[in-house]
Amino acid sequence: MTAPIDLYFWPTPNGWKISIALEEMALPYDTHLINIGKGEQFAPEFLKISPNNRMPAITDPDGPDGAPISVFESGAILLYLARKTGLFYGETERDRIAIEEWLMWQMGGLGPMAGQAHHFLKYAPQLDPPQDLPYPKDRYRAEVARLYGVMDRRLAEREFLAGDSFTIADIACWGWASLWEGQQQTLDDKPHFKRWLETVSARPGVQRGRALHADLRKDGPRPQSEHSVLFRR
Repeated sequence: MTAPIDLYFWPTPNGWKISIALEEMALPYDTHLINIGKGEQFAPEFLKISPNNRMPAITDPDGPDGAPISVFESGAILLYLARKTGLFYGETERDRIAIEEWLMWQMGGLGPMAGQAHHFLKYAPQLDPPQDLPYPKDRYRAEVARLYGVMDRRLAEREFLAGDSFTIADIACWGWASLWEGQQQTLDDKPHFKRWLETVSARPGVQRGRALHADLRKDGPRPQSEHSVLFRR
């Protein structure tokens, strides 16, 4: 029996990348909650696994050559799991190049920009004192719209981001994209993006990964103590 992977997790779009991947790949795993609102990401034990004090992270007792390994950064974890299982990483080198392009696009563009949109649209106005700033709200709202437009044009030509099959590129992008309403976006002018969202959302593995500890997710106002931890205020 394969030893379970240890998943260090909190229910956020970045955390969902790995819970979804583990479910889609049918890999056994044990979940270790890292409560980012309480600052558990700064614990010395966790920093040994994830030195950038960010989750998700994993420890695989059956790593390369059978030796345990820890991996941090969601994109690196997706690549590791795809190589380990041979799943959702294409069949050819051309497939893998396309998958890596869209994975890097998410890591360098969609994730950071959507994250900033959430911060300035949802969290900054709740700070004490409130930081309701029109310029960053407009800037990140518009940039996320541009990025979803990129996805819509891409998806007009193929079923999934990297081609005609579901891959880790789709897993990487889905979490942030599924929160389009909180980013004050519209789907009215993005029919292909909307179709992709519905297709990916219907996958049982995606649903199970998204549901992991969903009861702990907070979309409403946060206490000032959590703001101080999350935003170092």
